[in-house]
Amino acid sequence: MMFPQFGATAESLSKASTAVFRIGTDAHLYDDPEDVNIGPLLDSKFDSEKCEALKRLLALIAQGFDVSNFFPQVVKNVASQSLEVKKLVYLYLLHYAEKRPNEALLSINYFQKDLGDTNPLVRAWALRAMAGIRLHVIAPLVLVAVQKCARDPSVYVRKCAANALPKLHDLRMEEHASAIEEIVGLLLNDHSPGVVGAAASAFTSVCPNNFSLIGRNYKRLCEILPDVEEWGQIILIGILLRYVIAKHGLVKESVMFSLSDEDVGNLEEDESYITSKEDSNYAIDKTVSELAKMIFQCYIEGPDEYLSRSSSTNTVAPKLDASQYTSCTNNVVKILLQCTSPLLWSNNSAVVLAAASVHWIMASKEDIKRIVKPLLFVLRSSSASRYVVLCNIQVFAKAMPSLFAPHYQDFFICSSDSYQIKALKLDILSSIATDTSISFIYKEFQDYIRDPDRRFAADTVAAIGLCAQRLPNIAAVCLEGLLTLVRQEFFCGEIRSLDGEEGVLIQAITSIKSIIKLEPSSYEKVIIQLVRSLDKIKVPAARAIIIWMLGKYCSLGEVVPKMLSTVLKYLAQCFTSEALEAKLQILNTTAKVLLCIREEDILTVRKIWTYVIELAECDLNYDIRDRARFLKKTLSSNLEYGEEANSESEKNKESYIPAECIFGETKAVRVPSEPIDNRFYLPGSLSQLVFHAAPGYEPLPKPCSLPYTDLDQYDGAAKSDSDEEDTGTSGPLDEESASDYSSEQSITASGDISDSDESVSGNEAEDNVDPLIQISDTGNVHENQNGGATSGTAGFQDLMSTKSLESWLDEPTRSSKGSEIEQSRVRRSSARITIGNIGSRVKPKCHTLLDPANGNGLKVNYSFSSDTSTISSHLVCLEVLFENCSLEPMLDIVLIDEEYSKSSDSTDQISSPTENTLKFHVDKPALISMEEIPSLDPGQTANRMLLVRFHHHLLPLKLALFCNDKKFPVKLKPDIGYFVKPLPISIEDFRDKESHLPGMFEYVRSCTFTDHILELNKGSNSLTEDKFLVICETLALKMLSNANLSLVSVDMPVGTNLDDASGLCLRFSSEILSNSMPCLITVTVEGKCCDPLIVSIKVNCEETVFGLNFLNRVVNFLVEPSVTHL
Repeated sequence: MMFPQFGATAESLSKASTAVFRIGTDAHLYDDPEDVNIGPLLDSKFDSEKCEALKRLLALIAQGFDVSNFFPQVVKNVASQSLEVKKLVYLYLLHYAEKRPNEALLSINYFQKDLGDTNPLVRAWALRAMAGIRLHVIAPLVLVAVQKCARDPSVYVRKCAANALPKLHDLRMEEHASAIEEIVGLLLNDHSPGVVGAAASAFTSVCPNNFSLIGRNYKRLCEILPDVEEWGQIILIGILLRYVIAKHGLVKESVMFSLSDEDVGNLEEDESYITSKEDSNYAIDKTVSELAKMIFQCYIEGPDEYLSRSSSTNTVAPKLDASQYTSCTNNVVKILLQCTSPLLWSNNSAVVLAAASVHWIMASKEDIKRIVKPLLFVLRSSSASRYVVLCNIQVFAKAMPSLFAPHYQDFFICSSDSYQIKALKLDILSSIATDTSISFIYKEFQDYIRDPDRRFAADTVAAIGLCAQRLPNIAAVCLEGLLTLVRQEFFCGEIRSLDGEEGVLIQAITSIKSIIKLEPSSYEKVIIQLVRSLDKIKVPAARAIIIWMLGKYCSLGEVVPKMLSTVLKYLAQCFTSEALEAKLQILNTTAKVLLCIREEDILTVRKIWTYVIELAECDLNYDIRDRARFLKKTLSSNLEYGEEANSESEKNKESYIPAECIFGETKAVRVPSEPIDNRFYLPGSLSQLVFHAAPGYEPLPKPCSLPYTDLDQYDGAAKSDSDEEDTGTSGPLDEESASDYSSEQSITASGDISDSDESVSGNEAEDNVDPLIQISDTGNVHENQNGGATSGTAGFQDLMSTKSLESWLDEPTRSSKGSEIEQSRVRRSSARITIGNIGSRVKPKCHTLLDPANGNGLKVNYSFSSDTSTISSHLVCLEVLFENCSLEPMLDIVLIDEEYSKSSDSTDQISSPTENTLKFHVDKPALISMEEIPSLDPGQTANRMLLVRFHHHLLPLKLALFCNDKKFPVKLKPDIGYFVKPLPISIEDFRDKESHLPGMFEYVRSCTFTDHILELNKGSNSLTEDKFLVICETLALKMLSNANLSLVSVDMPVGTNLDDASGLCLRFSSEILSNSMPCLITVTVEGKCCDPLIVSIKVNCEETVFGLNFLNRVVNFLVEPSVTHL
């Protein structure tokens, strides 16, 4: 620096000017907010010192510091008479009320008192603080406060009441849902635009489908829409659009209908339905209409549902009849379009996009053009806004290219554009190009190819290929330009940059390939030029594409077949030095040529084939070796020589067919330029940017899903329908609990099988006989539910008669023609049996949590319980047994989570179960603290029920056991077998659910089961049915003792081989605690009764990871020998 003194002077002047601007402000608090002791200032008698302390606390909060330790001192200042102090206290409370709800409850009386303050700001602060305390205990008080503030004369207070409604709704107050919705309706009818915007936001969170609230105020909401704040406008526009579609349906003059529903038979054809002449250039390929139909269906159904339905073979797209359409002359539609038209020129780009989406879906084709200029004007805003708008214009241009075709110059690339924006503009230009504009667009593309960003240059080359496919008239010009690009000198050397010239070359050859597909016979010379350039092109991917084209068009014209043998010799010589993709294409191309080579070159090609196969079989890459073996086996019939091949041509004809099917000539299929698996979401939504359903996304409602009836009658109908659904779902459960014990009724592991005693017939009740096995008619179960049961050897032999056997076999009744046929049919059949009173014999496995040696004489064991928690269905119940094995009494025994024990110095600060339930949204194992054991005398035991949410975590849960003021770290090992609960269903429901979970949702493993051998050796009976029964009981007890399951059915094999247990099948059902998805288990047995059995376990579950882990757990405990045997 020539004059350093001037630099110092400038620096000092800068500091001085900064100090001058900070005079009279609180900016100095951010310099060193901890330079004074805040605690004494909060307890000061002067309001000025309290303000100073509170400002420093807020400065610390703004800088990310945790100052929650001052919470008690701050809360007591809420009663201050100073408005400034009160305001600062409420700002602090709003930040920490949710984290410290118990302390915030201490000042609830002051909050309620401030709700009646004369200052509206104080009333609003009090309401915001009360709504921020997320506790069910004060939820009714908050609801009363919101109801009061919703009718407050101050606009700001009513707006705060609307903002508090979503917080109330998050507390899951089902009993007060109608009251909350009533408040939403009241606020939607408010005369203030600010309140209406907040009420619209509350509507989307609380009751997004209660359109009766919108119907009552529809016209006034449309009138007030331009005056609502900008972000409230976005929400309100979406609500009004959904209401109009749900109430009146779609507009038949809209662009979506005219482009996608041309085949609707119930509607009269009209000029407005037919595609305009402007789109004639795009209707040739039918790609535009297919995309428009896809977009339209995705808007209504949702992309996931649409793609799953379209991928299925037997599903048909839902048709919309005339009653589900309305006209743009409908007053409701006209009001919506008129009130959103001024918003197309809003200063907020999100509002512009929301208004444009309404016109895109509901406006006629003549009026849809009004969205073009506002959207193009938004492109001049910030880079982020441009990207969002371009993502939506991209969809509009694909569905209706003529809409933006005259404005193609607005999508030319600027040097300041980011790569993402450049890619979107290229895609839009390739979609809207026409015969008149393609010459100008092509000149722009030629300039883009010389851009330093070679990734962008490669995308430009791809765009040229798309334009050539869409506009066949310029295909020759585009092809010549691409060939010139390939022939450039810098492509002929070694190209090593993945993002540089290599990508441009690969994309150029790919575009040439796509152009040749349009009419291969016209581009024979192009293929020859590419093949001749193989010696110069060194990029592996580019070489692989050219080699693929050689094999694809090996029989094209007259010159290509003659050069095949020469080219294959060159490729065989270069095989060892080629990359992986090139080697694979060489193998494929050689196989294709072998099928269509001329007779004079067949010997040469076979020698080349043999040479290439031998090289490939010795290659280091296993993909190359596998491909070589596959091709060698497939084309084995083509490798015969001379007369032997001709004499055995008929013999090898069948083996020749697979090779023709794989490599033979197929009919040319026109591949659309657009991918068929695009996901389209509503315009302006976040999901449209991220290409997946973002949280909270919902497609448009079904057209005319709201009936044309009075709104009050509609509300009553909705309630009655919901009541009917509730009664319908609870009805079968009540019937099951009230019905007698049947052969197909599930046996749960909970041990509550008292109803089974009532199902015994009168004769059995008199004789007090409890049969070990009940054999019932599987074809007529309901008639035998109350009938007498047959037991013993005599009953079993009676059922072995022909008529009785055919009545309870799984197969239909047929008359036997011989003893051998009858025996084979019986051997393949099975009878459904019921094991009586097995639930009472289930004993869950006991685990050790703390042994006396490590616990100073305290022994703690636990076992998983089959009971269901009354607090939450996601909780796993455990029975914990505490035993004092020492000679001294033990005091204050409690088991808590180790994470919470670290933050507390004693057990006095243990959280309550209600507080812990608030933490269930965290994807970590959570423990509800057990009830404390005050004292435990020597030799005394105590039982406690422990509730844990493992959240599918299989690692041990670290806990802390406190006893006599001592901490003992313990680990609770989860058992995935109790992450489910019993699902009592019938065998028909089991098979129905199983049929919906095939393929990837089905997991099978086998293991060896030996527990039954010791049980068979214990008994003295030698009857065959007793052996089957012992195996069934042993398997069922093993399953129910290690997992929380419900036994659905037991199928026993029926046959002449009385010692063969093959075919024995047990079915269990359960439901995952976390998501209520069914988990079905089928256990099938193979082997002799007295030998170790091969057990096959099949699990059907939609949760893949859970199903596999559950299957492994079942296999592990079936293999383990039982400690105690019954």
